Amino acid sequence: MQPATPDELPVQHLAWESLIPRIGMANRAIARYDGLLSGLRNPDILLSPMTRQEAVLSSRIEGTQATLGDVLKAEAGEQPDEPARQLDIVEILNYNRALDHAERELRSRPFSLNLLREMHSILLDSVRGNSKGRGEVRKLQNWIGRPGTPMEEADFVPPAPQQLAQHLDAWERFYHAEAPDGLVQLAVVHAQFEFLHPFLDGNGRLGRILVPLFLFEKRLLNRPAFYLSSYLEQHREIYVGRLRALGREPNAWQSWCEFFLDVVTAQAERNARQVQEVQSLYELYKQRTTTAMHSEFAVAMVDAIFEWPIFSTTQMSRRPGMPSRSAVLALLDRMVEIGILRVLRPARGQRPQMWICDDLLAICEH
Repeated sequence: MQPATPDELPVQHLAWESLIPRIGMANRAIARYDGLLSGLRNPDILLSPMTRQEAVLSSRIEGTQATLGDVLKAEAGEQPDEPARQLDIVEILNYNRALDHAERELRSRPFSLNLLREMHSILLDSVRGNSKGRGEVRKLQNWIGRPGTPMEEADFVPPAPQQLAQHLDAWERFYHAEAPDGLVQLAVVHAQFEFLHPFLDGNGRLGRILVPLFLFEKRLLNRPAFYLSSYLEQHREIYVGRLRALGREPNAWQSWCEFFLDVVTAQAERNARQVQEVQSLYELYKQRTTTAMHSEFAVAMVDAIFEWPIFSTTQMSRRPGMPSRSAVLALLDRMVEIGILRVLRPARGQRPQMWICDDLLAICEH
């Protein structure tokens, strides 16, 4: 199989009239979701577990097995016994680090290939694939297929490395170009990136990180908080199949854009429901703790729980502004009594007690 040649951008011969109903639905769903995000008083706290879950699911599409619970336990100081699961967790945390880095940079400079390489370097820091040209566009031919498959029998062979520079320049120009619709433009940006497969590893995760960043930079969302990997994981065969059809089948770009707009609509609606559920739970917990605990630290502890749905006593007591460790323990015990927390693991030796907020975790993992 020979290396593929990408279609020129912008894509020609899209049947825009047939896309209009989907474009309208997707843009309305995004606008409603953005309205909810804009109304959050403390989005960094309330969106934190949902952002972690997106990193878990995006990494799972690539074969990792770690869960949101595994990641939160690791952040609380409890690493899994299996080395492979430990690497999974580092990959997931790197995903969030790459997204956070890009968000900070986009507040002061536009997206660029340099930023893309920086994100890739963070994504592959200290994990599997970190020796495969971390932060560098590939200089070798890669291909996609089952492990051990020779290139001649590959499912897909991306463009040759000698042509990558010109293809990436064209892709970056299209990213910043004016387009009839931003969501169709995003569909093409994401798919063309995956077609180019410009790195030796990490292309799938990096391509999915680009989705919320594009929405944020194009001001379709006021923050890069869009979670689409749950839909893509559930419809993985269709997702991969539509991408693989590009450059091979007639009307492949039309089919891909239709699919992507459906993904955006479904996930914007799902994300909106989740944000509303998280917000409602947060308000309920604030009311419950204020009424039952009569403590000046109650709301701050609720904030911490929404940032860490699984945490250790040590984590909570070290949070700025918290009272003594014994006072924190007493308040946490009271939160168990009023149905906010559950003891996940009692203290043993040097290991502090671990706590879990089941209600919040259920919303994020649903």
